[in-house]
Amino acid sequence: MAPEPDDPAGVWNDALYAATLFAADPHGLGGIVLRAGAGPVRDLWLDHLRDRLTGPVRRMPPGIADDRLIGGLDLPATLRAGRPVIQRGLLAEADGGVVVVPMAERLERGTVARLAGALDTGMLALERDGLAARLPACFGLVLLDEGQEDETVAAALADRLALRIDLSGVSLRDARTAPSFPPGEAAEEESQSAPDATATLCAVAEAFGIASLRAPLLALRIARLIAGEAGRHESSEADLIEAARLVLAPRATRLPAPPQPAEQEPADPPPEPQPPQDADQTPEDAPERADATPREAEETVLDAVRAALPKDLLARLLAGGPPLRAGAAGRMGSASASPLTGRPVGSRPGDPRRGRLDLIATLRAAAPWQRLRRGEADPRRVLVTPEDFRIRRLKRRSETTTIFCVDASGSAALERLAEAKGAVELLLAEAYVRRDRIALVAFRGARAETVLPPTRSLVRAKRVLAGLPGGGGTPLAAGLDTAAALALGVRRAGGSPVIVLLTDGRANVARSGLGGRALAGEEALAAARVLRVQALPILVIDTGTRPDGARGLAEAAQGRYCPLPHADAGSVSAAVRAATA
Repeated sequence: MAPEPDDPAGVWNDALYAATLFAADPHGLGGIVLRAGAGPVRDLWLDHLRDRLTGPVRRMPPGIADDRLIGGLDLPATLRAGRPVIQRGLLAEADGGVVVVPMAERLERGTVARLAGALDTGMLALERDGLAARLPACFGLVLLDEGQEDETVAAALADRLALRIDLSGVSLRDARTAPSFPPGEAAEEESQSAPDATATLCAVAEAFGIASLRAPLLALRIARLIAGEAGRHESSEADLIEAARLVLAPRATRLPAPPQPAEQEPADPPPEPQPPQDADQTPEDAPERADATPREAEETVLDAVRAALPKDLLARLLAGGPPLRAGAAGRMGSASASPLTGRPVGSRPGDPRRGRLDLIATLRAAAPWQRLRRGEADPRRVLVTPEDFRIRRLKRRSETTTIFCVDASGSAALERLAEAKGAVELLLAEAYVRRDRIALVAFRGARAETVLPPTRSLVRAKRVLAGLPGGGGTPLAAGLDTAAALALGVRRAGGSPVIVLLTDGRANVARSGLGGRALAGEEALAAARVLRVQALPILVIDTGTRPDGARGLAEAAQGRYCPLPHADAGSVSAAVRAATA
């Protein structure tokens, strides 16, 4: 019987079982996303994993450079030999083993791409510094997710890893308690073969809204591993249940639709005459019986996965979804290029008078040509030409400005204006910690205005919010125009704008100030399309009592849509944090 999703002992048992399965096939399963803070519980789990691994284990340092990650030119050996000598990187060193990645939620995009490519091909293509080689790199990943609620591992990596474990609710006492049941015992109780493992797992994944095809394939690989440990060649129904519970349940994005009640049918017509059966045909060979078995297996696996879902799944789904902006490492906003200031992110050919010279990269570029350049000259000299010069590529952080566009009209003022004010106050306090800024645009009556320019001042924000009036018409198009103009100004200044629109979507005032729902609605959709053309990220929070009132705006702007008909200020704040992470 599967443990309860909120039972710490059961979660720990599943974590140990997942480590055992992963150790049996690290590269085939891709890896594990382990959400847990640094501490003895995580250390105990990592020790359990290391005891079962047979290959090398490498720990990837945060902010690792490309030449250490994927390899490059061995500069001292190349200078001694006068020819290019390859230095293997960390991923090639981990061939046949596992790479442990701390702070995985802060990986740079380039690092994510290199890890994903190596997982897909099992090879590293080394083409830099005059080198061209392919190195084997079959490894599994253990991503240590140490982020807060609004920080997650990159989806491109998490989708390739079979298992996801959350040890945040497991105490040291739970981790030191002996397992209540041996892992895999439930899978060994039944040995009957599943009718069609692939079709069953695909149907379960579709029912829970899992769009990726990798998920059922990884679950199928897990089921075969479980069957192999039990000495069976075919996966049983119990194997599929274990695999779906471990792989598919953490990926669920929706709850399965409830079964539809059977419609009342008229009296059965008289049975049609059946063709005579062969003497050796048995009732079990009938098509109806054969078709019932896969359906029963699918329902059984569905029930098991439904029981393994966390109890707060609905809250997670409400605040979940892809982020509106892809932040770089840390929580300081996105990164922008800067020639003279910022954090080093590599090097490129260039003039040292127009940038910072990267001496090591310059020597690395010159090293392969020394034998040709020296001739009869002193072999201790290193000859460098202008073509060898490399300058540093630097990136600096840019502030993220969240622009709240609040519907303060009569239709919204009585319903959600107080919650919107509370959410802005909560997020402004968090933005102050992150060094981000918040602006406020309000629209009511016949116009929209910027009532709070981009700021981090808590006192000023609270004073403006307290005096924000409500009532009048809903000039939704004017509100979107004002927010877009403010966002473009933030972008021109080098910042990263994010628009958060709080409205019920019921526009009734056009840009000209004239009333009329038809014209006002068309203009609001046109303003939303302009946001899409200008590539301005937007989150539309539907604050009306009737759902889907503002969904059309989100679709027109290609933004996120979040209906919150019964939310308080804290819920609005949580949804915005999740969407702008």
